[in-house]
Amino acid sequence: MIAAQAKLVYQLNKYYNERCQTRKAAIAKTIREVCKVVSDVLKEVEVQEPRFISSLSEIEARYEGMEVISPNEFEVVLYLNQMGVFNFVDDGSLPGCAVLKLSDGRKRSMSLWVEFITASGYLSARKIRSRFQTLVAQAVDKCSYRDVVKMVADTSEVKLRIRERYVVKITPAFKCTGIWPRSAAQWPMPHIPWPGPNRVAEVKAEGFNLLSKECYSLTGKQSSAESDAWVLQFSEAENRLLMAGCRKKCLSVLKTLRDRHLELPGQPLDNYHMKTLLLYECEKHPRETDWDESCLGDRLNGILLQLISCLQCRRCPHYFLPNLDLFQGKPHSALEAAAKQTWRLAREILTNAKSLDKL
Repeated sequence: MIAAQAKLVYQLNKYYNERCQTRKAAIAKTIREVCKVVSDVLKEVEVQEPRFISSLSEIEARYEGMEVISPNEFEVVLYLNQMGVFNFVDDGSLPGCAVLKLSDGRKRSMSLWVEFITASGYLSARKIRSRFQTLVAQAVDKCSYRDVVKMVADTSEVKLRIRERYVVKITPAFKCTGIWPRSAAQWPMPHIPWPGPNRVAEVKAEGFNLLSKECYSLTGKQSSAESDAWVLQFSEAENRLLMAGCRKKCLSVLKTLRDRHLELPGQPLDNYHMKTLLLYECEKHPRETDWDESCLGDRLNGILLQLISCLQCRRCPHYFLPNLDLFQGKPHSALEAAAKQTWRLAREILTNAKSLDKL
């Protein structure tokens, strides 16, 4: 048993050094190329409308605010200034979303975003996004990369297609630090020892983002309150939780397996599902020794089996917001196909570690 485990860890490390590092290098190269174009577009936007200041910056060879959805799809989060005059209201009526309401006694004119405040005093995510979309469309025509970039039509989100190969979503957002959403109040569960009080305090201080984008749970519903809502996002908090042990290496292997074998019609799985299941695995194995390099094979198998279970039940709860189902709106046939393909992958890896040479 121990020999088989050691063999699997050896093969996984080989896979990481060959496949995962190659993937990382290719994505890093794409990001540099994509960010040049996006920065140029955002510079043009800023000339027209100084309230939309580009927050895309390179820090130690990493672009702050850039999320990789898949090797050809990215999201740039554009942080807006001056949320101060609004209260964050999160009553759970819209899973995964919250609203920003003008604080009592504050005049609309005190807000930098005055024309995007609705009659009932809410800062409308949809109105801001609509204005931003118009500005980006104009900037695309003027920027120096206009021959290689164009807007993606048929969506209320701001999406660029670059060199006919890459899609980049640019999402206006507010950073919320020092508060924690009520809808995530159940985290951490009292009976689960991970991640421990110090790390919990750090994560909660890190806060979360409010994004102006189409929300999972609102697809198909179009009431005005809902389209004014902002989507909660916890990427910094999640990254902080995955810092120690072999967690990041495990995530890198999962992403590489997904890119190579689980990029299926109907797009049932993205990198965020992998990250979510890794966070749940951390709760199941709370001791740091469970995340030693020698346990990489066990943790990977545990996550793949959990993924099969989620796909079969057609439900994958968000880690911080368990009322939000990350499979909502995905075609059942796509989830079924992904379950079968994940099972084939897991069986290959479990029964023959050397199969990783071919995966």
